[in-house]
Amino acid sequence: MRRASLVALGGLLVLTGLLGGCSIHQSIGKSTGAFLHPVSGHDFVHIPNSEWDQQNHALLYFYRPHSQWAADEIESPSVYVDGRHYFNIRNDSYTWLVVAPGSRHIIIRRPLLGLEGINDLDLSRIADAQLDVQAGEIYYLRYSEMEPPAQAHPDLEAEHPLTSGDLQLVTREFAMNGQLELTSTQFLNSDLLAPNHAATAIVEANQDYDYERRKEELEIARDEEIEALKEKGLYEEAPWYWPFGGGPTQSLEADRQIRALDSSYAALKAEREAAEETRDGGRWWWPF
Repeated sequence: MRRASLVALGGLLVLTGLLGGCSIHQSIGKSTGAFLHPVSGHDFVHIPNSEWDQQNHALLYFYRPHSQWAADEIESPSVYVDGRHYFNIRNDSYTWLVVAPGSRHIIIRRPLLGLEGINDLDLSRIADAQLDVQAGEIYYLRYSEMEPPAQAHPDLEAEHPLTSGDLQLVTREFAMNGQLELTSTQFLNSDLLAPNHAATAIVEANQDYDYERRKEELEIARDEEIEALKEKGLYEEAPWYWPFGGGPTQSLEADRQIRALDSSYAALKAEREAAEETRDGGRWWWPF
């Protein structure tokens, strides 16, 4: 009976998403827990410096120390960065992501038969935090429901979400100290039973996210700026016979910032295309 109700819930979530154009959060086929599929990758080792751009990017390590709770899990929690799902973190495991500098949004959701929620409505949101990262820095993110770190990270304010709860930022010294922490974990392989998209650079996805988020902020600021001009009498309403006329009688600061943002993003995409052509040897017309 319980299984039937869960299946019905999953069907309802999918149907709602299809009909309403909602964003469904799910890790179906990726959420297998350690009870069914223990981690079997290599022992922890830092990735070589040659595998990431220390001058322009940052490195995040995610790890989950061993506990009986985690070892008995049927489904493992899903880790999202900037709105994208990358992996489900199982008992006694670690993985990494190379990210762009800035504010990275990290969310962990607990799935139910792989389903996690719709839009901002989650079945179970375990962690939700913004982590400000700087180029060249390495960050250690520890996930555990059982034993919290002995002390909060000294660089974070006391009320920061990553100083309490199941996901916390810890120092390198803490992560590397003792046999029950990062040094005892094994690499979270991607395989048929639990595929993932971690252990890679997600810089371009972060940059796209930053652009879209900033564009939304500027659109809101533009609306507020127009309302302020209307109150000052610096806005002409469109005549009833020509709906395309009217507008502010002076240039908008938000418009200037939007143009600058779009120009910067266009340049960024051009750099990506140039780098891609360089990697391909400039022979886009001859794939062989």
